[in-house]
Amino acid sequence: MIIDWHTHVHSLKEQAAPFWGGRCPATIDNVLRLHDEVGLDLSVISNSGHYLKSYTRAEAVPVVRASNEYLASLRDRHKDKVVAIATTIPGGGEAHLAELERAVKQDDLRGVLINSSHRGAYPDDADARPFFQLASELDIPVFMHPPSVGFGEERMREFRLASSVGRPFDSCLALARLIVNGVFEDFPSLKFVASHLGGGICEIIGRMDYAYELRDDPLILGPYGPPLHITCKPSDYLRRIYFDTVCYHAPAVECAIKTVGADRLIFGTDSPMLVALKQRGLDLVRELELDDAAKEKILSGTARMLLKL
Repeated sequence: MIIDWHTHVHSLKEQAAPFWGGRCPATIDNVLRLHDEVGLDLSVISNSGHYLKSYTRAEAVPVVRASNEYLASLRDRHKDKVVAIATTIPGGGEAHLAELERAVKQDDLRGVLINSSHRGAYPDDADARPFFQLASELDIPVFMHPPSVGFGEERMREFRLASSVGRPFDSCLALARLIVNGVFEDFPSLKFVASHLGGGICEIIGRMDYAYELRDDPLILGPYGPPLHITCKPSDYLRRIYFDTVCYHAPAVECAIKTVGADRLIFGTDSPMLVALKQRGLDLVRELELDDAAKEKILSGTARMLLKL
């Protein structure tokens, strides 16, 4: 069995936005077409949440609900092909929490996508703690995906750097803050999935570890603060996180496997947003030097466990 964890479908309103010129790739028709072309069994459809940058937290509530209901309707029409997950803003307050609970309990959405930042706010902020409490209580996976552009966008307007570099950067920063600010310490049962292989965090986790280990020696690195809230080194928390394989670079996946283990990886392609890369994403996993049991976990086993399929 093969499950693609990372597949986006935009709402009908987003698909019709002038930006796309009538050619938005994030449609259910493209999902199902590529499904058949590549030979997938199931796709996990989500809204990337890129549209959220246009709304305040309060303004976003009805838009998020419309998106959640639309994905639920697609799931109902294609139950043998897709599983749907919700969208929310972690620090959005009671209205967002209520909508997430409704989407999970009423519409049977099996997880939730959050952006790694929203208008400069990051998910480790204090106002997002109730969200992680709810996600833990609902026992659903939280899938973190970058916004269309995160920090430093003024240097990323050319050469598609916002997509290729900026989005992974934003995810890496958000993951680092979630770790050192104690979210995984406070919510040990949290099921957390990072998109795009964590934006490179497996390559820099050693630097986070030595920053933590040398925290009492500020001479070179400066002070380690605010007050410490974690009881283990950062790499210990990193091994609690799941990562999708969206990177298109086998050595990066191999680094992640050596860092967190193959049982923490989940197959994804970020297609149909990147239509041409669906087959490449699948070929990458098949070419890894792993035994059949490890590949089965990556291609479907871990996703089935997280989604309770």
